[in-house]
Amino acid sequence: MKPSVAILVAIIAAFLLSACGMGETDETAGWSANKLYSEAKDELTGGNYQKAIKYYEKLESRFPYGRFAQQAQLELAYAYHKDADPISAAAAADRFIKLHPTHPNVDYAYYLKGIIWFSEDQGFIARYADQDPTERDPKAARDSFESFKELVKRFPTSKYAKDAIERMNWLVNALAAHEVHVARYYVARGAHIAAINRAQFAVKNYPEAPALEEALYLMVKSYDALAMTDLRDDTERVMRKNFPNSPYYKGAVGRKDPWWKIF
Repeated sequence: MKPSVAILVAIIAAFLLSACGMGETDETAGWSANKLYSEAKDELTGGNYQKAIKYYEKLESRFPYGRFAQQAQLELAYAYHKDADPISAAAAADRFIKLHPTHPNVDYAYYLKGIIWFSEDQGFIARYADQDPTERDPKAARDSFESFKELVKRFPTSKYAKDAIERMNWLVNALAAHEVHVARYYVARGAHIAAINRAQFAVKNYPEAPALEEALYLMVKSYDALAMTDLRDDTERVMRKNFPNSPYYKGAVGRKDPWWKIF
């Protein structure tokens, strides 16, 4: 290709690119902060989350100060949450908390962060219900618990506190059950040290959870399998003191083998 022809081709290409760019118009150009917020809110209410996100981001970019920008930051977190983007949603909630620690609605930001990770944990369980329990990551549940805990600690009279406490109780039980489920998985495969570690973690960190009973049982069973009789007997005493009528004892009467070997 001759130099003059190459230059001509480059000029034409640049013109075409320029023409394409000229065809792209910003529908929000000239909109006031009030208009941007109103349109974003309408899109959010209507379930058009990506468009709502777009408007909220434009509002914050063009009008970074004032009440509309503050509210946009908070609602942006919710929009990301509804758009199934928990990472961006939690980041937006965190940003609001850092920028506006004394805002009247900052308690909602903590609550929303808890809900974001709570919903993510529920979705994870639903998607991977048949997955090997040792491969499940309870991080979302832990993050949710910590967010609710912070809310209740900082704002005990918040209208969101009661629901947060109820969800925390559920999460504690779920986290304990996860550890015990993994411990049970290890016992079934003869990995007794790993089983003891997971059961001990549940006992130490979730002492009020219903799963504590099985955690102690699995520890007794694993200590026995490892011939660690002193630890087995100590754990059994703790279990009998806390769960004197445990169903794990049933069927042991009249049997030659210890009760923990009949299951």
